[in-house]
Amino acid sequence: MKIIFMGTPDFAVPSLKRIAADSEIEIAAVVTQPDRERGRGQKVQFSAVKKTALDLELPVLQSDNVNRTEFLEKLRAFEADFIVVVAFGQKLSEELLELPKEACINLHASLLPEYRGSSPIHRAIIDGKKVTGNTTMYMGPGWDDGDMIYQQEIKIKRDDTVGDLHNRMADKGAELLIKTLKDIKAGTAPRTAQDDDKATFAYKIDKSLGEIDWNQSAETIYNLVRGVNPWPGAYTYLNGDRIKIWQLEISEQESDEEAGVIIKADNNEILVQSGEGVIAVKKLQPAGAKKLSASDYLNGYDLEPGQKFG
Repeated sequence: MKIIFMGTPDFAVPSLKRIAADSEIEIAAVVTQPDRERGRGQKVQFSAVKKTALDLELPVLQSDNVNRTEFLEKLRAFEADFIVVVAFGQKLSEELLELPKEACINLHASLLPEYRGSSPIHRAIIDGKKVTGNTTMYMGPGWDDGDMIYQQEIKIKRDDTVGDLHNRMADKGAELLIKTLKDIKAGTAPRTAQDDDKATFAYKIDKSLGEIDWNQSAETIYNLVRGVNPWPGAYTYLNGDRIKIWQLEISEQESDEEAGVIIKADNNEILVQSGEGVIAVKKLQPAGAKKLSASDYLNGYDLEPGQKFG
């Protein structure tokens, strides 16, 4: 079968590699977002998918709007059986959705109709979910509301960060995508409409989401820190200086201090009162410095009980 693969970030890379390695599938072209200027030096950087496609010697197409007539004509010329979309980042027009002979197929990182949108992995951890998963679906004109094909459940470990879970889901999703394509071609794939009444949404993550509200419970804060690690990162303030928080544990110690107050800062421990429960800060990063364990931070910075985060 011949496909056009559309994807952009790291999540799409395992799927591209797995499809490229399958002798039954021909990748006619890889479509990805345009190169971007990033970092302090504003250097032009390729997307993760473009880097992989070039390594695999696959033809690459880029456009800031894949729905333009001239770009649609380029895609139409490939006469692809499928268009496969994994975290591409642009909405496809109905004309584009009708291009392939078989269908446009999408791999989405949630158990739809839960967490439609661009940040389902972040949201699953932030919300304290114990199970999430991947869904393959036929693409429709809406956002992630097409008929489902297959789903796979993936357990969320207690200490998973969004980075940990992202990598597992990307790898497992690649296998699900292969099964989906082959079963559709064989005529054995199921098709199940989503229940729109059960839909929830995972909108684009903003950096401000990472600011810790110490009035929330220890469990809520713990999940937030995991759910924004490594990006965009959790943070708080101490004496007006911004500090990133990378790792926490929930302490069994009890305290009646005000939320955000540091109740212990010695013997390699930093304990902070939350709105409900006490939190042990295990790894943090002062502005302009590297990540430090609690013990290394206490060796190099002044921190006293009674000071307050936030």
